[in-house]
Amino acid sequence: QVQMVESGGALVQAGGSLKLSCTASGLTLGEYAMAWFRQAPGKEREGVACISRSGESTYEANSVYGRFFISRDNAKNTLYLQMNSLKPDDTGTYYCAANPVGLCGSWLGYDYWGQGTQVTVSS
Repeated sequence: QVQMVESGGALVQAGGSLKLSCTASGLTLGEYAMAWFRQAPGKEREGVACISRSGESTYEANSVYGRFFISRDNAKNTLYLQMNSLKPDDTGTYYCAANPVGLCGSWLGYDYWGQGTQVTVSS
């Protein structure tokens, strides 16, 4: 049974930093491209960052480019999202997801999802 568990969400002031983690079980993380998505209240879920199966390629959405950094440790079956210079607009539930294709290029095709971790940025 595949399980993906996010952690690290918190209430933080604008300008602060957080590091999210996503630990997977029941699958080998190194076989999947991984991504972080977020959903703010009343808004659609959006892709935030993606990292290829090997970790050599990453992609960050324009809204977080230069502030958020995605990484992975396949040996630990864990995905990370370092979030810096947080803004109130970054508030939302953050989800990790796994894509068997192995490459970034689309926000579609993610088969496995975590339950999410809440990030709240106060102004």
